[in-house]
Amino acid sequence: MRVDAGLSKLLGLSRSAVASLAESGDVLVDGNPAGKSDRLVAGAWLEVTLPLAQQPLQVIAVPVDGLRILHQDDDIVVVDKPIGVAVHPSPGWEGPTVVGGLAAAGVRIATSGASERQGVVHRLDAGTTGVMVVAKSEHAYSVLKRAFKERTVDKRYHAVVQGHPDPSRGTIDAPIDRHPRHDYKFAVVTGGKPSVTHYETAEAFRAASLVDVKLETGRTHQIRVHFAAIKHPCVGDLTYGADPVLARRLAITRQWLHARSLSFEHPSGGWVTFESDYPADLQHALDELRGQDG
Repeated sequence: MRVDAGLSKLLGLSRSAVASLAESGDVLVDGNPAGKSDRLVAGAWLEVTLPLAQQPLQVIAVPVDGLRILHQDDDIVVVDKPIGVAVHPSPGWEGPTVVGGLAAAGVRIATSGASERQGVVHRLDAGTTGVMVVAKSEHAYSVLKRAFKERTVDKRYHAVVQGHPDPSRGTIDAPIDRHPRHDYKFAVVTGGKPSVTHYETAEAFRAASLVDVKLETGRTHQIRVHFAAIKHPCVGDLTYGADPVLARRLAITRQWLHARSLSFEHPSGGWVTFESDYPADLQHALDELRGQDG
């Protein structure tokens, strides 16, 4: 494998981080500095000098505009996440976070998990809106983490994708991993993590389709990557090949993708379901598509 790809897997670093190490002369193969595109050979002696550890990320209590609490009790808090909000702090992210917004609202969450993501049992991309749950009790954290790992949680998304998927109802089963050339993207690649997406067309328009999506796995960018792989990218998702002309016509500046509902066994017992309405920009784009076909 290439140095950047191999060390990324070995050390859990991004490929760009490994590339920076290589450029600084901090990656040696058999005593010689290695470039990011050099090949790792079986039996070679590999030395990597890592930078000093950074200070732990901190959760800062800052109110988040548009973050709505849909439900809370002693075990869980369910929120409707707006656009442009990350779930928890991460290196390079300086915007608002769900955990920071909850802290500002006086909601105390579980202390399990890394300090910057305590109580977090699943995530949504910063550019994806919709419903998500955060654990408030330690019991809820362990129960929900296990439920997500064992795939007993019913996660439903709605997406507007370009064109008309054929068949109109089906399953996309294709492994996903980092894009081989672009570190900020993911792709369907041989040897990637198993990824399964079920979909059903709910409404068809001239230029696009509204699809109801059920995730069996929860990989980063999974829906976006899978629909791009079958040549039906999410409308507005320019990163994954969407048509910019259609995006402008619908006045949408991000992928049309929304976490519509979340159903799971409540930590205290009983099956529960929570739903989120479309935000204004997605609803407007959908109305435009319906109007154009009317």
